[in-house]
Amino acid sequence: MSARVLAVIPARGGSRGLPGKNLRPLMGLPLIAHSIRLARMCPEISRCVVSTDSEEIAAAARVHGGEVPFLRPAELAGDDAPMWPVLKHALAGVEKAEGRPYDFLLLLDPTSPTRLPEDVRTAVARLSASDADGIVSVSRPEFNPLWHTVVEKNGLMTDWLPEAAHISRRQDAPAIYRINGLLYLWRTDFVRRASEWRGSGRHLMLEVPDERAVSIDDAAQFRRTEALARGGILPMPWLKEGR
Repeated sequence: MSARVLAVIPARGGSRGLPGKNLRPLMGLPLIAHSIRLARMCPEISRCVVSTDSEEIAAAARVHGGEVPFLRPAELAGDDAPMWPVLKHALAGVEKAEGRPYDFLLLLDPTSPTRLPEDVRTAVARLSASDADGIVSVSRPEFNPLWHTVVEKNGLMTDWLPEAAHISRRQDAPAIYRINGLLYLWRTDFVRRASEWRGSGRHLMLEVPDERAVSIDDAAQFRRTEALARGGILPMPWLKEGR
């Protein structure tokens, strides 16, 4: 029997950086619709739900095929509300309603709409074949922070990391990855017992090309993402579906 995967798309009504961003049109679709359509293309996902405190977002999600079985409580919807309790709330609510557990929880942040079905497929396969608690998408940034990052000290340029001073060639610097937000996948027993994911548990890395690792938090990033998508640099296969 295949593993049961619950995908959660978190979408608060409020946003400091870009008000209304989850409903803002990207390539003709509200931003949140891209994650909903991506989930529909992934047979690995058993069920996908949207967690929101906004009736407007809930309505838009349903128009585009999303499932919103509950509204997020106010205490989990503030600007400072961390993501982990939101995921635990969604998992508990869905499992209680269904009366049976899930094996994996997949976080699909709507502000990172450029993940592909093969990213989900690979993440599920790799985590299923391991004993790790989760797998997180990462990418190699355009510059290596170890090699390039400096600070000012006493008016002079100083390496941010002292060990960088001993690296004479860029090629000798170890590979550095950044968490890019495209997807996070965890075993549900880890989600239930952990108070947070960062700094606890054992995680694999799923490397995704950095040019596809988009995170939209302001208007400039929105425009850049749309320009790259229109230019064919960022593939969005779900746009082929009827609108």
